[in-house]
Amino acid sequence: MKMNPRCTYCLLSRVHFQSKLSTDDEDLISKTIKECLEVMTKHYSPEAVSASVATKVHRKCYEVLEDNDPYAVTKKLINQAAMKVLPAAKEKIYENSPDNGELFRRAVLASIVANYFDFGIMGFDASEDKFEAAFLKYFEQGLDVDDTPKMLGLLQDIVYIADNCGEILFDVLVFEIIKKLGGKITLVVRGGPILTDVTLEEIREFGIDKKVDRILTTGSNAVGVLIEEAPAELVQAMKDATLIISKGMANYETLSEHNFGPIAYMLLTKCECVAEDLGLEQGLSVAKLMNYP
Repeated sequence: MKMNPRCTYCLLSRVHFQSKLSTDDEDLISKTIKECLEVMTKHYSPEAVSASVATKVHRKCYEVLEDNDPYAVTKKLINQAAMKVLPAAKEKIYENSPDNGELFRRAVLASIVANYFDFGIMGFDASEDKFEAAFLKYFEQGLDVDDTPKMLGLLQDIVYIADNCGEILFDVLVFEIIKKLGGKITLVVRGGPILTDVTLEEIREFGIDKKVDRILTTGSNAVGVLIEEAPAELVQAMKDATLIISKGMANYETLSEHNFGPIAYMLLTKCECVAEDLGLEQGLSVAKLMNYP
């Protein structure tokens, strides 16, 4: 996905948000904003990939703050809140003993709804105390774009590209169904801390490494998956997969620039620009299969 003019102020809003997470020093926050503005000015272009520019800006932010993980505390709070809602999600998924197709659809829906739980997106309120109510509301609404019936026949060899902390605990519900149906899962997480994205640290903390067949990283702390920074093993795994599952908006922003497939984008259209790029409205629950014959 190419950069939209609206990406500029949204990105700077996030820089300000995470700077305040890191420090109370207003002079340092101002310096951080100034240097991030310079990076954006240098790299902004209608032809630039939005997440590539975001990566450069966030790396500069972390560098100036001298903080390699401003969201460290926030991620722990997200995981705690997600754990509280997980039992309700499981109950909803398995209610009335659904068949495999419906079971998969519900698990996918739960993992997409958990994509709601994010911090720092301008105009998007995902406070912890509102998560359970929001989860139940979105779950009852169901999927606005539902390609799960097509995905069901492609679950033999999955590359599952994760997104946020908290959300990953709901992704496990999808893993369980894929494994039940005989599929293999290569789980992909960020190669280093960036935003609230899940890393190997959280995967091991919750024992998620034992629930999949293989774990790879994106090779860096890039926003999304920058193929130029990705390990060869990951690129090959994506080429060999019967289905790539891409969670969240940042992964869409980067991977939509390539022709990997079949690929299922599973996300909430929290951002107007991402929604428009997908040809959809903002605020939808989406499981969209692309690059599929």
